[in-house]
Amino acid sequence: MFEKNLQLVELIDVYAELLTDRQQRLLDLYYNQDLSLGEIADDVGISRQGVRDSLKKAERELYFFESKLHLVARESAVREAAARLLLLAENDPQMVGAAQSLIAAASGEAVEEL
Repeated sequence: MFEKNLQLVELIDVYAELLTDRQQRLLDLYYNQDLSLGEIADDVGISRQGVRDSLKKAERELYFFESKLHLVARESAVREAAARLLLLAENDPQMVGAAQSLIAAASGEAVEEL
């Protein structure tokens, strides 16, 4: 269950902008703010079942986006490759810099020129 929630949080981070504002809000309340379905229902003004159905639909859409675009999987693969490169580089500052640039690029951070 925890791994599934962690995966959903990664998908939300990457694909949330592709969802409706309402879906984004419900996902934020449930996954980021850790509110219960009942608390969200009271806050949003819909039934608990309506919240559950909306969350499940949003989750299905997130998995669909990942199945077509593979952005989360690619980021993970780049991070793993960069981590292996860091282990191999050890004392080579140029290789360490290249690996750190890969990690930053996978995270969407600005990358400095070597």
